[in-house]
Amino acid sequence: MTVHHAAGVGYQRAAGVYERSRPSYPIAALAALADALPLERGRTVVDLGAGTGKFTRLLALTGAEVLAVEPVAEMRQRLAELLPGVAATDGTAEDTGLPDGCADAVVAAQSWHWFEADAALAEVERLLRPGGALALVWNTYDTSVPWVKDFQDIYFRLAPRDLPSPPLTAGLGEHHPVAWREAFDSRKGWGPIEERHWPNPHTTTVADVVERMMSSSHIAVLDAGAQARVRAEVESVLGAHDATRSTGAVDMPYTTDVYWMRYG
Repeated sequence: MTVHHAAGVGYQRAAGVYERSRPSYPIAALAALADALPLERGRTVVDLGAGTGKFTRLLALTGAEVLAVEPVAEMRQRLAELLPGVAATDGTAEDTGLPDGCADAVVAAQSWHWFEADAALAEVERLLRPGGALALVWNTYDTSVPWVKDFQDIYFRLAPRDLPSPPLTAGLGEHHPVAWREAFDSRKGWGPIEERHWPNPHTTTVADVVERMMSSSHIAVLDAGAQARVRAEVESVLGAHDATRSTGAVDMPYTTDVYWMRYG
């Protein structure tokens, strides 16, 4: 399987900015997954599309052995620098290169929407031991906040038609049906999808909110002139809202959405 051009080139260019500008995840979400899957010493979890290790470092706290899979070399290198105790391998969700039955659980944080669902599910089924589980995690914008909605509107207006998009959250408590669920509807062996959601405010700066946009794969892949125009537009939008007009700290409101299901 090949990596989408926007991810392969965009994340190659923006690995450092990605690590600096993206939020982590609530410890409560990790604790819930650790109990549900479960994750503990003596068990093995595969982290698909691990990126720079934003969620990988939390998985390592459970005591489970973590196998990180990341196809973009620059992201994988950053993960290896930050987490030298975690095995990081070059592979895709559809073709990890890992042995059959090597995992008690598989996790994809901020990445499942990039995968070809049927092929990725076949690979997950191959990796899982009997009774294993798959967990999908996303940080989504709380667009009930006006400046966040305007910010996200830029992201989607500039996205190419074939760009895979993460699930959308219209606001806390409003979680819309999303396309990834459809892959499980006709697939045998999977139990019901369970889910939980947590507020995840990310204290940052206006400058880093701008960098958050610039780390988006389809923005990072643009030429320098186009990137400058995007940066100027984001700065203009942020300057139009009281909450993001200052140069001090700002809370960027995310919701962390966690889904898990058991196989076999």
